[in-house]
Amino acid sequence: MIRIRNQAPRVIAAAAILFGMLAANVGTPQAQANPVTYYVSTNGSDSNPGTSSSAAWKTLQYAADHAAPGSTVYVLGGVYNQKLKITKSGSAAAGPITFESSPAQAAIIDGTGLPVSGGEGLVDIADASYFTLKGFEIRNYATSAKGKMPVGIFVHGAGSHIELRNNNVHHIKNTATLGSDLAGRDAHGIAVYGTKAPAALEHVVIDGNTLSDLVLGSSESLVVNGNVDSFEITNNLIHDNDNIGIDVIGFEGKAPNPAYDQARNGLIRGNTVYNITSNNNPSYGKTLPNDSNAAGGIYVDGGKDTVIEQNYSYNNDIGVEIASEHQGKATSGVTIRNNLVYGNRYTGIAMGGYDTKRGSTVNCIVVNNTLYKNDTKNLGGGQLLLQYDTQNNIVKNNIMVASASNILIYNEYTKNSGNIVDYNLYFAPGGASNATWTWKNKEYTGFAAYKSGTGNDAHSLFADPGFVNAAANNFHLKATSPAINAGSTEPAVIGATDLDGKPRVQGSGVDIGAYEATP
Repeated sequence: MIRIRNQAPRVIAAAAILFGMLAANVGTPQAQANPVTYYVSTNGSDSNPGTSSSAAWKTLQYAADHAAPGSTVYVLGGVYNQKLKITKSGSAAAGPITFESSPAQAAIIDGTGLPVSGGEGLVDIADASYFTLKGFEIRNYATSAKGKMPVGIFVHGAGSHIELRNNNVHHIKNTATLGSDLAGRDAHGIAVYGTKAPAALEHVVIDGNTLSDLVLGSSESLVVNGNVDSFEITNNLIHDNDNIGIDVIGFEGKAPNPAYDQARNGLIRGNTVYNITSNNNPSYGKTLPNDSNAAGGIYVDGGKDTVIEQNYSYNNDIGVEIASEHQGKATSGVTIRNNLVYGNRYTGIAMGGYDTKRGSTVNCIVVNNTLYKNDTKNLGGGQLLLQYDTQNNIVKNNIMVASASNILIYNEYTKNSGNIVDYNLYFAPGGASNATWTWKNKEYTGFAAYKSGTGNDAHSLFADPGFVNAAANNFHLKATSPAINAGSTEPAVIGATDLDGKPRVQGSGVDIGAYEATP
């Protein structure tokens, strides 16, 4: 979604978790013992049987219309200037229908010159279940028409057990010229819209994909929106796009019943997101660069019950944001843990509505993250930005190192209640006496003044965290780091492993920050 901020250093764009997806529930079941294999080739013919590479079918759509549950369609190398619409399903008993770029070959689905009709995917998966798409390059699907929305891979309706793995999606664009409003200039790399109720889109896996060079308008690189229940967004590489990297959305009216209109029960793990900025996106201001700094690397906007862990988010406008853009609605039950967030333009982690006409962030947890020198443009967002209406959230065990602004936490709104901030480690280039925290619209200079004035951070430290080599982006802890064993040990909250996947508790206690030191 789009967010516009004032240029002042204010709000800009932007509890154990109920996530219970077991691998057996999310992954596709085994196929039948003797599945059928089909082939598609640029040199094939739809009059062929399609059962060998030498007698392959020619068109992707013919294969989609004729593949049976449990079958695999291998698409041989070449450029396919075709759309692919999936409406048939595999089954739990027989297994999924799988479309896969043939091993060691590059199958490219290219949208050059193909029309975009409304909201449509170059690969469009509608009301299907037990379907896997694997290993394709998906590119060059674009429009200059306002009100039309090209999507690289679009999953919508209701269904279950959809897997999108190891695809490379790029140059999906909407370049429409804007009028007086901001609507109608949208595109996505990958979109999952749950548009029915009570039937949901369930058990969706988006793993190992690359999304880059996307022109998105007011939309997102990768989004789950509406009635989506149980999803995994893992190990993806998302970079160099002009709006939000990963977004989990609720309350936009995608589902016909508001009670189901929230993406939920999700896992966002192991992703790398960088170079995400709205500064050259005309939907945020026609004079470019517009200095909007509004695009988050990872964003939960009205979603709930999601774990965000072991991700890298850097050189974006905002590292990670959990908020709701809809007044009276909340993002809730989100845990942000064991992430590395550094060098982002406005702030590291943001919570709460970006102005008083937005919603809230409640019952969320921010724990064991390393936030390093965000607010690179000195916009005042610091390392942690508490925006409008934050309630009953926990912020513990985080390392926060300020940029040249010396701002660590910025909270200009007084609608802030029940939030617990403790067991963190702070550092700033100006030292403890010059570092600043703003809490409930009151600024405190100096660590002692901040603690006594707010009651926060009774067990926290102000010290050099002792990184191995921050200049080389190595934020592991030296053996002498004061962060070692200085955190609050709450196993249900901190997770079993650190950013490297090592056991979280290695010594007498948990370390502060994203990395656990090895004795």
